[in-house]
Amino acid sequence: MKKKKIIVPLLVLLAVAVYFVVFHKDKSLRYIPENADAVVLIDSKKLMGQYLFSLATHPSEWSGGDTKNKSSTSFKDSGVRIPDFLQIFHIKDTKFSEWYSVLELKDPQKFIAFLKKRNFTENGNNRFQKEQFFFVIEGNHCIAGTSDLAFETINKKLLQTPLNPARNAEEFIQNTVGSISFISGQKIQNFSIELHDDEIEIKNNSNQKIFNAIVSKLQKSDQFLELELDQENIRNFSRFFNKSIADSSQATFLRAIADLEQVNDTIVSYEFDDNFNEVEKKTFQKITQPNYSIDIQSKDAEKTWAYFQSKKWINGENQFTAIPFQPNEITKNNNGVVIKSTRRPVVIAPQLKENYILIRNNSLLYSSLKTLSNTEKKVISDIDYVLYGNKSQDYWLTIKAKKGKLPLILRW
Repeated sequence: MKKKKIIVPLLVLLAVAVYFVVFHKDKSLRYIPENADAVVLIDSKKLMGQYLFSLATHPSEWSGGDTKNKSSTSFKDSGVRIPDFLQIFHIKDTKFSEWYSVLELKDPQKFIAFLKKRNFTENGNNRFQKEQFFFVIEGNHCIAGTSDLAFETINKKLLQTPLNPARNAEEFIQNTVGSISFISGQKIQNFSIELHDDEIEIKNNSNQKIFNAIVSKLQKSDQFLELELDQENIRNFSRFFNKSIADSSQATFLRAIADLEQVNDTIVSYEFDDNFNEVEKKTFQKITQPNYSIDIQSKDAEKTWAYFQSKKWINGENQFTAIPFQPNEITKNNNGVVIKSTRRPVVIAPQLKENYILIRNNSLLYSSLKTLSNTEKKVISDIDYVLYGNKSQDYWLTIKAKKGKLPLILRW
C-alpha cells in the first residue's frame, strides 16, 4: 500500500514533466518586428521529436554514426537558449536575401567562444561574421542575419522597446514542423513546411492531386531546367529581383528550358620573357555553361523590345546581355521575344499549360560550385530535384532528395 502511495505521485510528476518538456510550448513570439513582411517559424520541439523518432527506428545510428563532430560544441550547448519556436523574419523594403533572427543567450561569453571556434571573424563591438552570416551580441541577446544592415533597427525595435507587442504562433503555424508566412497589412498567407523521409514540402493546401498531375507530365523529360509561368507568377517572382520588370516588359507568359554542358574556356594572360618582351600565354580550363531557350510572350512585342533596349540589355549584335551566359541571340516576333544560346541550341518542348519551375540535379552543377564546403556539396548532390507549382490559389514547393538508407533528418 505504501509503495502505491509513492508510485502514483511519482507517475503524476513524471507525466507533468513529460508534458512540459515535450508538449507544452510557449507560443508568444516576442521577436518579430511590426514591419516584417515574411516570417519563418520552426517548431523546435516537434523537430526534435521527429528526430528522436527517426533515430529510434534506425538502430544503425544509435552508436553515434559519424564521429567527426564529437569533439566540437553543438549549437544547443553553445550558450543559446533554444526557443520553442525559432523566429526568422524578413523586413519590408529590404533585399530578398536579408533575413534575421533574435536569440536569447544563457551565457553570452560561451556563445562568443562558440563563434570563434567556428572561425567567425570578430569585427569589433561584439560583431562577428563568417561569409554571408552575421551576429551581434547585445547583452543577453544575439541578433543573427544574412546581413548586418538592419541590426541597429532591430535592436531598437525589439530589444530596447519594453512594450513591443508579442504575436501568437497560432497565427502562423498549425501542427507542422515549420511554416513560412507572408504578411500584408492585416492579411497573413501561411504555408506549411513538412519534413518527410526523402523530401521537404512547402505548401498552402493538402490536395496532392493537382501537384501530382504536374509531376507526371514532367517525368517524360530530363532537362536541367524547365519552367512555364503566367503573368501573375511572373509578377510574384519579379518582386524578388525587380518589382517593375513584369509590368514594364509587358510580359504575359514565360517559358524556358536549359541544359548544362562542360566546355573548354580559354584564359589569355601576358608575361615577360628574359628580354622583357610581352608574351601572350593561353591556358585552358573546363567550365560548366548552360544551353537555353527562353520564350517571352507579351501584350506588345514592340514595347517589350523597347524596354529591353532602354535597359541596355540588347547590344549591337542582338545579344541579350542581361543573361551572363554568352553567346546568345534575341529575336522579336508577333507574340513577343525569344532568347536562345547559340553554342548548342535547345528546343522548347510543347507547352504544358501549367505554372511550374523544375530544377533537376546535375553532376555538372555541384562539381562546379568550388566555393562550397564538402558538407554543402554533399547536401546538394543528395537532391534529386526542386519543383515549384501553382494552380489558382494553391502553391507547392518540393525539394525531393534521392532515395537513401536514412531519412533526411538523419542524413542532413
